[in-house]
Amino acid sequence: MDRFEEKTVTSKKIFEGNIIDVQLDEVMLSNGETAQRELVNHPGAVAVLPITPDNKIVLVEQYRKPLERTLIEIPAGKLEKNENPLTAAVRELEEETGYTTTNLSQVTSFYTSPGFANELVYIYVTNDLIRMENPPAGDDDEFVEVMEVTLDEAKDLVEEGRIQDAKTNYAILYLHALNK
Repeated sequence: MDRFEEKTVTSKKIFEGNIIDVQLDEVMLSNGETAQRELVNHPGAVAVLPITPDNKIVLVEQYRKPLERTLIEIPAGKLEKNENPLTAAVRELEEETGYTTTNLSQVTSFYTSPGFANELVYIYVTNDLIRMENPPAGDDDEFVEVMEVTLDEAKDLVEEGRIQDAKTNYAILYLHALNK
């Protein structure tokens, strides 16, 4: 057995939800001891860094219940079962901002919290936005306010603590590096 590998001895699903499933695994460690792992299974997510023709970043502000406050973020959402990430990225862009695009490029993908969750987020960028006349309705339980800000204004929002999520911070750093 590899010195880092943990072999699953038992696995028990303890919660099945609409967004996540939670399981409790007993694992055999490389030293022969056993340990328990609480695991969150997530279908993955997409996020889009949309840049307008006048070089502004399109962001959304929404309430985040786990934090009991609003955050400002790049448009994002959960992948549906067997959904192509590129398709999901366009869907989320349209639903949350009223823009669409035919030109998305993948920037990166990353695991949000690999110590306990398998959520993989794909980040895309587009500077080819098209304002939709009749954008699709978003989720019934999702309320967002769209804003367009410069890169400097986005950095200020980070410093003010209004942007605190990893995907949006990554996107802002990426854009900052491109503009050096």
